[in-house]
Amino acid sequence: MLYVLLWIVHVIVCMFLIIVVLLQSGKAADLAGAFGGMGSQTAFGPRGSATVLSKATTISAVLFMVTSLSLSIMATRNAGLGTTVLEGIPASTPAKSAPAPVQQQPQVPVPVPQPSQGQGSTIQVPVTPPPQQSTTPAAPAKK
Repeated sequence: MLYVLLWIVHVIVCMFLIIVVLLQSGKAADLAGAFGGMGSQTAFGPRGSATVLSKATTISAVLFMVTSLSLSIMATRNAGLGTTVLEGIPASTPAKSAPAPVQQQPQVPVPVPQPSQGQGSTIQVPVTPPPQQSTTPAAPAKK
C-alpha cells in the first residue's frame, strides 16, 4: 500500500517539476545573453533574489530525489520475497529405482561371405519385431 502511494506521489512530483522548469525563463534571456553578455559586473552573472519558481524547483527536485531513492530501496527489499524453484522440492527425495531389465531380442542367423574362404559362415544378428497394428479401423480423414 505504501509502495503504491509513493509511486503516485513520485509521478505527481515529476509532473510538477517538469512544469516548473518549463515555466522559468533563463538568466540573461535577452539578446545580449545569447552572445555572452551578462548585464552585470559580477563574475557569474546577475544574481537576483530567489523567485517563487526557483524555490518551487528546488523543493520539487529534492522531493523527486527522495521519492526516487525510497522507491528503489523498497523495490530491492521486496525483490527477495518471491519464491524460488528450489522451494517446491521436498527435503528428501526418494532414490531412483533400478532400470528395467533389457529384454533379449530374438537372434536370426545371417550368412556372411568371407573373402579369404570360398564358403560363408553365419553370425547372430539381433532383430526387433515389427510393431503390432491395432485391429480397429482408422477413421476417414475429414476434408
